[in-house]
Parts: sequence; structure tokens; C-alpha cells
Amino acid sequence: MAKTQKPTLAVWKFASCDGCQLSLLDCEDELLAVAGAIQIANFPEASRAVMKGPYDISLVEGSITTPHDAERIHKIRRQSKLLITIGACATAGGIQALRNFADVKEYIAAVYPSPQYIETLGKSTPIADHVFVDFELRGCPINKYQLLEIVNALLNNRKPNTPTYSVCMECKRRGNVCVMVAHGTPCLGPVTQAGCNALCPSFNRGCFGCFGPKEITNTSALGDWFKQTGMADDDIVRTFRGFNAFAEPFRRESEAHEK
Repeated sequence: MAKTQKPTLAVWKFASCDGCQLSLLDCEDELLAVAGAIQIANFPEASRAVMKGPYDISLVEGSITTPHDAERIHKIRRQSKLLITIGACATAGGIQALRNFADVKEYIAAVYPSPQYIETLGKSTPIADHVFVDFELRGCPINKYQLLEIVNALLNNRKPNTPTYSVCMECKRRGNVCVMVAHGTPCLGPVTQAGCNALCPSFNRGCFGCFGPKEITNTSALGDWFKQTGMADDDIVRTFRGFNAFAEPFRRESEAHEK
């Protein structure tokens, strides 16, 4: 009987901190099951062994920040049957997308002693701005169990089951007292997609929006609430400009409070 060939998986890095790739390695015992079901064909973070494409599944971490990145992502798309973006950088431009609200040339001149050697784009953009993406997995970093769910779903030809509701739902499930209601702490939980199990509110801190805007957001209502509690416009701008600053709902609301 002919041996069934395992689906091939490739993991790619663009501008990022590697945290989302490490989430895959952090699966530990579960990673053995993944390795048993798929062939990890290209994953420099884990192995020097590289198989040539095409690949059945590509996981892409990081944003597009250079002309070389913009060319390379098209090559990866052509090699990939399915392309999954993982993390805030790949899905929304990441923390480095704060450059999108300023003059990049001024930053380069301030940081580098020889700016003439720096070749970069004016903006940090998500992968979906350049090529078609089959599925986006949010988070900074991603939830490893959501990643396993996506891999399992793709292997079994079904739709991934990941939440689209807000972090507030996770707070209620954990029995947390609302930090906004009880303490007046600014929190993005009402407009942020679940996935972290309400980590920050569980320690009496406001949500920082690591998993990006949920499916249907009302950021203007939350921005108005911040304003009513006495927050200055500059503070509201900074609240919405975090790990997912360039995600459309967060970007739009932050710009609404700019002076």
C-alpha cells in the first residue's frame, strides 16, 4: 500500500519579534502531534532543514516594511496552497505601524548615523495589503491553542473555530470585576477580539487590544466614554495606538482624537 504523503508546512518571517513563531514551538507536547500529522518543510526558527516548495500551508509572521519584503511575499504566495497570517504584525502592521502616523525619514535620520544606507517603505502594512490571505490569526503574540485549532481545521477540511466576540466575554467567564466600571481604568476590552483569556483585566489592568478589533466594533462609543471620564485626547490616541494601531477601527478612532 502506498504511503500517504503528509501535508507540508512552511513558516515565514517578516518584520516582527518572532514571538508568534515561538508560540508554535511553545506547544510542547501538542507539537509532537502536529509533527506527526504534517511535514514541517521550512521553519528556520526550529530547524536548518529546508524542503523546496510548493507548500500546502504557509504561516506568515511579520509586516511588510521594505521593498524586498513586498517582492518576497508574492513569491511565498505563489508557493503556498493556503497562506495564514499570524500575529498583530502580519494582520495589522504591528507596533511598527506607529511609523505610519509620522514622517519615517525623520525617524531614520534620528536613529541611524548613516541614513543613506536605509531602504524602507513609508508604511508598515499587513500581509493582506499585498497578497490574498486565506485566514488571519490575531494576537500579540497569538494564542497557541488557536493556532493548533487552525492547523487541525485545515487538515480536516473544516472552518477554524476561533472567537469573534470581545475580551469582555472572557472577563465574565473568569468572574472578573470590570476595571472600567469599578476603577475607571481605560480598557479596550469591549472592542477587542477575545483570545488572551482576559489576561490584563485579571490583574486589574485595562486591555491593551493585543488581539485587535473584534468583528463588529463601536470604537467611537468607547472613545466618547473615555472622553467623558476625563481622559485627554492625547491619552485616548495613545490608548488606541498600541499593538494594532493600524487596524482600521483603532486607526480611525485614534485619528478622530488627534489635535
